[in-house]
Amino acid sequence: MAAALEASGDYRVLRRLAPRPPLAVPDGVVTRTGLFVDVETTGLDWRTDEIIELAMIPFRYGLDGRVYEIGEAFQGLRQPAGPISAEITALTGIDDAMVAGKMIDLDAVAAFAAPAALVVAHNAAFDRRFLERFCEVFRTKPWACSMSQVDWAAEGHEGVKLAWLAAGAGFFYDRHRAVNDCAAAIELLALDLPRSGGPALAALLEQARTPTWRIWAENSPFAMKDRLKARGYRWNGDDVVPSRCWHVDVAEADKDAELTFLRQEIYGGEIDLRVRRIDAHDRFSERC
Repeated sequence: MAAALEASGDYRVLRRLAPRPPLAVPDGVVTRTGLFVDVETTGLDWRTDEIIELAMIPFRYGLDGRVYEIGEAFQGLRQPAGPISAEITALTGIDDAMVAGKMIDLDAVAAFAAPAALVVAHNAAFDRRFLERFCEVFRTKPWACSMSQVDWAAEGHEGVKLAWLAAGAGFFYDRHRAVNDCAAAIELLALDLPRSGGPALAALLEQARTPTWRIWAENSPFAMKDRLKARGYRWNGDDVVPSRCWHVDVAEADKDAELTFLRQEIYGGEIDLRVRRIDAHDRFSERC
């Protein structure tokens, strides 16, 4: 029935996410262990809010980006210092009764994550900051982001939320729980991209391996703010270093041109500019 609906051209059928069977690793293919992580928290601020659920799923992948095997998941709930808000319960499905008396063993987390050559999250800028504060092991790993390091728009997707990407790829899953989000994201990375071809994980790995340069436009003239914003610069708030200035991330090949633009078009002359090389070991961390 589902096949007949799809064949008609008038319907799209979404299938429930099913466990991915392991694939035989071809001779000569070098593999690594990846770890997909997801956290549910009491809020958005990694400095003050707390993790209430952590899920991790290991997967074996080739350096060419093909996923060969998915391992058993780690999942844990944790009671925070204060009550969980109604808004967080509505978003995550986790309430105070579910986490009462629960804790996540940090030694178990460290041991589970230790073999990973790469940690991946869907919005790594969120998950990494929480997890680095939670457990030291996550500071020692390179990270990648399945949300921002795959050009989903170029592949025909209209958004980067996990559920939207899953629907675009033809499947659905039980949302809002961390372990289900991990499984859905790994499936997306294992699938071939519809336009460029090749597994999505290959595109992610290419971006993760490529260093970038962060350039700060400190004390730039106020009149230039719209020009900086239009060029892709983002504003640093008070809680980062350096504070209250614009910054942009550029590829190695674009660094010199961007420095020239700032000096000639923004500052009107020679000026020392703050720059920093960023790779997967620091990217998405508060250290950047």
